[in-house]
Amino acid sequence: MNSVFDFDPRLLQAAKEAEAAAAEQFAAIDAVSQHASAKVLRAFQLNQVSAACFAGANGYGYDDVGRDKLDRVWADVFHTEDALVRHQFVSGTHALSTALFGVLRTGDKMVSVTGAPYDTLEEVIGIRGKGNGSLADFGISYAQCDLTGDGTPDYDAIPHAVKCARVVYLQRSRGYSLRPALSVADIAQIVKTVRAVNTDAIIMVDNCYGEFVDYDEPTDAGADLIIGSLIKNPGGGIAQTGGYIAGKAWLVEQCAYRLTCVGMGKEVGCSLNQCREMYLGLFMAPEVVANARKTGAFAASLFGMLGYECLPDPSRAAGDIITVLKLREPKAMEAFCAGIQAGSPVDSYVTPEAWDMPGYESKVIMAAGTFTGGASIELSADGPMREPYAVYLQGGLTYGSGKLGVLTAAQFMCNAGLLTL
Repeated sequence: MNSVFDFDPRLLQAAKEAEAAAAEQFAAIDAVSQHASAKVLRAFQLNQVSAACFAGANGYGYDDVGRDKLDRVWADVFHTEDALVRHQFVSGTHALSTALFGVLRTGDKMVSVTGAPYDTLEEVIGIRGKGNGSLADFGISYAQCDLTGDGTPDYDAIPHAVKCARVVYLQRSRGYSLRPALSVADIAQIVKTVRAVNTDAIIMVDNCYGEFVDYDEPTDAGADLIIGSLIKNPGGGIAQTGGYIAGKAWLVEQCAYRLTCVGMGKEVGCSLNQCREMYLGLFMAPEVVANARKTGAFAASLFGMLGYECLPDPSRAAGDIITVLKLREPKAMEAFCAGIQAGSPVDSYVTPEAWDMPGYESKVIMAAGTFTGGASIELSADGPMREPYAVYLQGGLTYGSGKLGVLTAAQFMCNAGLLTL
């Protein structure tokens, strides 16, 4: 690599050792990827996907063959009754908001059993900001069951918290926190705990960053709805935009009514020229997710050897693609993110700066030299400029490029005198 990139030889030696130490993790990641690839391929075959599915439609989108068959493929992959996969979802938060407004009614109660939700959902729920059309403005109440001291679900407190809940909400990924991401086994235990006291609750999982990191998905564990973004895991770095909602058919229909309008739901909303990218992205997703996970495992192995605390613990079952590096100071965050940006294929010449991103409470620094704006399945690193000054690394379309990005970030920290080899 030094024939192309000018890395410190000591850093390359450390990288070689880190990669060797992560070999067992890489093998486990590949096994999950192969299993997921089989599920996806089988769903394509069973639904007889053809070139005609890629043509798309315009106007109202009645009888959009590509759109409707993609929903069926998605439902088969995630073992659900139905799915709503649309480029009209502008983000994961939009898909989550659509699902919440789709199934909740005035007088209902939403309970988060994984502590505080991700920053961008606070205004949707009404925790922050008033009078803007939040769930709270429509008379929907909210409560949360905080996590235990070690960041895991409080199984003793959950039964009392969810007794009167209409929606029990789980956030699979850690968000901007240090708690562990939920594995499918964790989700299964939460589902069992909830069902023991409330058989009618709608169990909804924010599945962002979690698709294809485990052999099963939350719907295999009993979740009623899962929601995510196509510019994260399941879009495979190819889908240009969009999101999905998958689960029980009647709930997906309610969400479709919210996305379009009551009475029309999934029957309208043309796919334009987006079908091919969404099909191809889903087909590539298991391998791309594996590359992202390997990039994260390599980063944790390398920076762990260099004296930094990294999460998650390699011995813990995976819950998402995110690797947290606790860099301890703002300057280290800035140097790391500058390195990730410099090691990217797009906009490598710019330097990221912290700014007030819409929907976030603290200033956020974000490195994302991506082909699709904001695509978290592509190599990126970001974090709020607040204690404990941690960066959240995710993505990597290929392991080779992801590894180079991580090495560039480490080299930038060395050059700034913030890391000693």
